Amino acid sequence: MPTRNDIRNVAIVAHVDHGKTTLVDAMLKQAGAFAAHQHLDDRMMDSNDLEREKGITILAKNTAVKYHPKGGGEPITINIIDTPGHADFGGEVERGLSMVDAVVLLVDASEGPLPQTRFVLRKALSAKLPVILCINKTDRPDSRIDEVVNETYDLFLDLDADEDQIEFPIVYACARDGIASLTKPENGTVPADSDSLEPFFSTILSAVPAPTYDEGAPLQAHVTNLDADNFLGRIALLRVEQGELKKGQTVAWIKRDGSISNVRITELLMTEALTRKPADKAGPGDICAVAGIPEIMIGETLADTENPIALPLITVDEPAISMTIGTNTSPLVGKGGKGHKVTARLVKDRLDRELIGNVSLRVLPTERPDAWEVQGRGELALAILVETMRREGFELTVGKPEVVTKEINGKLHEPIERMTIDSPEEHLGAITQLMATRKGRMETMTNHGSGWIRMEWIVPSRGLIGFRTEFLTQTRGTGIAHSIFEGHEPWFGELRTRNNGSLVADRAGVVTAFAMTNLQERGVLFLEPTTEVYEGMIVGENSRSDDMDVNITKEKKLTNMRSSNADVAESIVPPRKLSLEQSLEFCRDDECIEVTPETVRIRKVVLDAQTRARTRGRVAKA
Repeated sequence: MPTRNDIRNVAIVAHVDHGKTTLVDAMLKQAGAFAAHQHLDDRMMDSNDLEREKGITILAKNTAVKYHPKGGGEPITINIIDTPGHADFGGEVERGLSMVDAVVLLVDASEGPLPQTRFVLRKALSAKLPVILCINKTDRPDSRIDEVVNETYDLFLDLDADEDQIEFPIVYACARDGIASLTKPENGTVPADSDSLEPFFSTILSAVPAPTYDEGAPLQAHVTNLDADNFLGRIALLRVEQGELKKGQTVAWIKRDGSISNVRITELLMTEALTRKPADKAGPGDICAVAGIPEIMIGETLADTENPIALPLITVDEPAISMTIGTNTSPLVGKGGKGHKVTARLVKDRLDRELIGNVSLRVLPTERPDAWEVQGRGELALAILVETMRREGFELTVGKPEVVTKEINGKLHEPIERMTIDSPEEHLGAITQLMATRKGRMETMTNHGSGWIRMEWIVPSRGLIGFRTEFLTQTRGTGIAHSIFEGHEPWFGELRTRNNGSLVADRAGVVTAFAMTNLQERGVLFLEPTTEVYEGMIVGENSRSDDMDVNITKEKKLTNMRSSNADVAESIVPPRKLSLEQSLEFCRDDECIEVTPETVRIRKVVLDAQTRARTRGRVAKA
């Protein structure tokens, strides 16, 4: 079978924050992808504002470097797919793996394999892809290289890897300094026998198989991602499996429903470093972008017009978390600023547009015409969607995240997660208590002897909604927790995770410092003075378990009598500002979030206090 030795396709997979994007930066710089005078940012592949703010990769992206082998010879194009490390963006990982012939598994030299490492490795092994292990951050003072390599071997055995996959090459690297070596350095040091990534590049050339193809086979190209351009319209990213794709060529477009129509490729682009450049043709194994097909979708095939043969559709895991997203229904709708998008049609169009590029998302209708149930992999993925829409000028009402249940053999099953927690020993009791209230089940506990313990728990997904903030409070901000979808188990029963009730505004108006001073002892407040509120809006967290209606707009009555304490300055405790993610965690079943480009407000679903009281009375009688 003929092969193309001038090209290699590889994906870099790892847990969050183990250094994937930093390694890609170093590869781009050392392969001469940029001119000497160019100013370069860190984490160049994280082009999205949210990715830069949160320090995580959300969208899988591809780049290409031209590597010149040290022994001379023709330059070799290495196509690199930078994938997200978070399981919530698993759809991006699955698409990335469908484009490549091998993966680089990046593991932190101190933290070792974590839940998302297991997640991305399981995907790579099930796709029968060869693996290169890269132990990164060898210069960390707490690195433990030998133990991490052994833990990785255990993970491969645990995931039923075959013999060929377990015989993987190991590279030791410090991606931040752009240094890699095949020789194991001492713990806490940068590899000493190398000053570049040359050993890493040569390992890719030897361990990543070159793309193979059938001589004279008809065209087959798989759509793995979508992009948009102001001039070219929708752009489809493809991997050419067989045959050749040329600019101006007429090809057969095989849609998801099996129907076929002929279309013309108006533009063909190939990636070089971080830019796409026009090209005349793309051959087997090439990753390219084409324009001219405005309705094309992910997973579809471009094929030969004479002999169209479809490639298999890309499949992704089932969604585990859902939330209701609808138009803003609060009394302050549209009052924040000009140009806000508030109509149901605009919200629906935006959700439909998200479905085009996000294969792991689902949008279902609800009983209300202005609200939709959006299902995704996890809380973070849905929060990122809401935050993106908010920045685009949308006003939304977002419901509390809930789990997507299944009925198996007549019994109700819910999604469960495998959670790994690293924490100092002294917080063991608090963590155990926290997980017990969330119906968690401890599987393993290891003590590395360094004052830190690692625990693995099986816990229902709904138990983790609102878990992070409380976990960080209990561990004084020192604990590290990561979870991954593990499957479904029978319903665990009722969970009550938030013990405190809410302080609810009982009238519309403006928050006053006088009212806040009097309410401080009732609980924690979320708002500053002069903030506009309405009836049913949540202004703080009650120190007791039930909700309390409060007047936060009360003004100090002025008289013409001088008071003995008139000049005493009132001190207000600074309010607790909640981010969008924290608001989603705080929400109870009868509460929702109002999201506008300027503010995030928590409110009751039913704003009228009397209606809420009547509903509570009926529930109590029942």
